[in-house]
Order: sequence, then structure tokens, then C-alpha cells
Amino acid sequence: MKIAVVGATGMVGEVMLQVLAERNFVTANDELILVASERSVGKEMEFQGKTYKVVGLATAVDMKPEIALFSAGGDTSLEWAPKFAAAGTTVVDNSSAWRMDPTKKLIVPEINADQLTKEDKIIANPNCSTIQMVLALAPLHKKYNVKRVIVSTYQSITGTGVKAVKQLENEYAGIDGDMAYKYQIHRNAIPQCDVFEDNGYTKEEMKLVRETKKILSDNTIAVTATAVRVPIVGGHSEAVNVEFSNDFDVNEVRNILSETDGVTVQDNLKEFEYPMPLFAQGKNDVFVGRIRRDESQPNTLNMWIVADNLRKGAATNTIQIAEYLVANNLV
Repeated sequence: MKIAVVGATGMVGEVMLQVLAERNFVTANDELILVASERSVGKEMEFQGKTYKVVGLATAVDMKPEIALFSAGGDTSLEWAPKFAAAGTTVVDNSSAWRMDPTKKLIVPEINADQLTKEDKIIANPNCSTIQMVLALAPLHKKYNVKRVIVSTYQSITGTGVKAVKQLENEYAGIDGDMAYKYQIHRNAIPQCDVFEDNGYTKEEMKLVRETKKILSDNTIAVTATAVRVPIVGGHSEAVNVEFSNDFDVNEVRNILSETDGVTVQDNLKEFEYPMPLFAQGKNDVFVGRIRRDESQPNTLNMWIVADNLRKGAATNTIQIAEYLVANNLV
């Protein structure tokens, strides 16, 4: 196969190459195409001991890869994903461009990959904060029926990109430099992830609302979110309060989550064991802990959910979709 990585020089693109190598998705018989914007064309990059030259988007389309893994921003995806699709390529897109398009599938493989067909030429990868939450919600929704979700996020600066990481490093060192945020992030928490919409919520908050309903195929689920940027590098954390239609047993909830693919339960209070971004960084699983009943109202659960937003929240989920496509002869 020919496999293209579009946005190979960016933060998610670099992690995507790491995950491709770890999962041995690109074999010696495959052709890897590294793609980026015009300013990066000709740049040399290493992958598994081999040197590759970055090519531009038009060149990559002409090469007709079977799969293109996109992580190059929404505008690029809107312009170029259809061109790849027209050439017969199946695009797995990591931007927000196609997620809420009713003609496109929004996929977390452990939940809804069985929706995919050969006709799906542009497949959307959900938002990072949504992926980790729905992976924990999905098996509980099947068992107890989710009515309402209240989620507060504590999001890593890596979700903003290299500029934000540099801003934090500069602020640690007391150096003036380019600002990814309106305010300093060092020793701070900024209650704004992405731009504000007309309803007073940010785009990030509304992604959690809209994408959750689409992935779980249930528009009756009520979701409200507050997304906060914190000076953390390792991953996103979420405090999630879930109201179910049916009552539950907390130990049964732990067992259900423990048996869910892609979820690791860390919930041993005697040993002070709970999820933290410090330990989630570089790992592909979603970590769930602080599982406890909300004693203020019936049928309601509290959880703390952590994941590396560049891994399961982006690169790993994208590659898992590609693996499913190949395993099921959909490309």
C-alpha cells in the first residue's frame, strides 16, 4: 500500500509517525509518503532508519495513496481531502472540518467502526477531549442509558500546538516571546479553549456536546461542558458527571470499564492510585478513576478521565481507523 501522512511535520504528525512505527502499520512492502505545506517541501525526515523527502499536497494526490492520514488543519482538509478522495484515496481526517457533516462518519474504532464501508472516502476523527470521554461513556450507556453529562476539562497546552509549548517554556524561563494565548499560561488556568460561539460556549465545549451525540448515535443525551487550558504537557483531564436512566452498582461500573478495549481503570484510593497526565503521556489508553456515586442525586456517577491528547486523542485513534479499514478490506 501507499500511505500518506499529511501534516507530517506538525506535532500530531510527528506522533503519528511514532505510532505508525510502534504498531508496525507501515511495513517494508508499503510506500510511505510524507506530506506538508509548500514551505516544508524537500525537508528530509527519518522513519524507521530510512530518510524521506517531504512532498507537497498536489504531488501526494497524483501518487494516489490508498490511505491518507490528515493532520493539517481544517482549511487544508476542506480543500484537499475531496481531491484525495476523488483520486480513490480513503482519507482519515484529524481536523474539525468534517466531524459534523451528516454525510461523514465520526469514528472511535472501539465504539462505531462497524459503521464504515468502502464508500466512506472521508472519515472524521473526533476531537481529542471527546474521544477520551465517549470511550468511557459508551459501555455505560449500553448498560444504564446516559441521560445527562456535565464535563469540566483541564486541557494540555499540546492541544494548541508547538507555539503554546514554546510560550510555556519561555514563561518558565522568564523570556519574552510569541504568545499562543491572550494571557500567560504559566501558573495560570485559562477558561477558554478555542473561540467563543454566539451562545457563550467555546467551540471546544460545543464539540463535546455535538460529537458525543453523534458518536453514541443518541441525540437525547444532554451534554454541557466547560473547557479550561492548564499549564500541563502530558494530556487532557476531565471531571465527568453522568446521570443515567437506570441505577448502577459502582463495582459493576469498574468491571465494565476494566473490560472495555482501550480503557485502563486506575482507582485504588488506598494506594493513592488515580489517573494523571504525568503518567498518561506517551500511552495509547484512556485512564479512568475516582469512580464514585454522586450522592446529591439519584442514578448519577462521577469519574476522572485522562488521556494523552496527541495519542488516543489524535494520532492513535486515526491509525486505529486505518487499521480497521485494512483488516476489513475496506481499502
